[in-house]
Amino acid sequence: MSDYGAGDVQSAFAQQWAGARAAQGTSAEINLAGIALVVDCLGALYWPDEGLLVVADLHLEKGSSFAERGVLLPPYDTAATLARLARVLIRYMPRAVIALGDSFHDGGGSARLADVDRAILRDLQHGRDWFWITGNHDPEPAAGVGGTAAAALAIGALTFRHQPSEAAEDISGEVAGHLHPVARVSGRGRTVSRRCFASDGRRLVMPAFGAYAGGLNVRDRAFAQVFGTLTFTAHMLGEARLYAIAAKRCLPD
Repeated sequence: MSDYGAGDVQSAFAQQWAGARAAQGTSAEINLAGIALVVDCLGALYWPDEGLLVVADLHLEKGSSFAERGVLLPPYDTAATLARLARVLIRYMPRAVIALGDSFHDGGGSARLADVDRAILRDLQHGRDWFWITGNHDPEPAAGVGGTAAAALAIGALTFRHQPSEAAEDISGEVAGHLHPVARVSGRGRTVSRRCFASDGRRLVMPAFGAYAGGLNVRDRAFAQVFGTLTFTAHMLGEARLYAIAAKRCLPD
């Protein structure tokens, strides 16, 4: 996945889709199952009426997991992810946080947390409710990290789970992660890939929040299994704004 600056993203969009909607500021409002939500360019979702912030696929301690297998990566991914999470918490000051599964890259991730990272996580949780949704990388509740673990969480008209349901299940108001959506666009001879929110107004798939988390193109068949068709929107993350692009206009790999 190629990450370019906001200027590169903007010029690429302007060339091919002059009518693409660029959200002003660092966030944009979307509607999901009749509920107004805020999507943030840092990759978080905020529900103002509930004071609820949602992030997905933190994949904390992915670097140390790879190191155990002899693949050496700079061991700073957890610190970088928590620093970005701190920024978005300061921005919205939520009453509650949902981490939408795969919060740790493997079942031993929480035990490998550095003392300083564990202290930062504890500070981020202070004074608010914190829910860990279990994922495929962390199917069992992590020990020693605070908060409350759950397989899924329903609040009002919305249901929060790690893995999205398939289109055939005809579910509305679902917020999920797991797929790590990435949208790819091209213009002026440059191709730009960015993490994105993917939503058709009934379901929403969150971008991966983790520093070392990869991405899956929204034109992959996995998204067709969720949305049924290409009638969903990719809300691409820029450095300081989001860009809403119809999925059918995004490029396959």
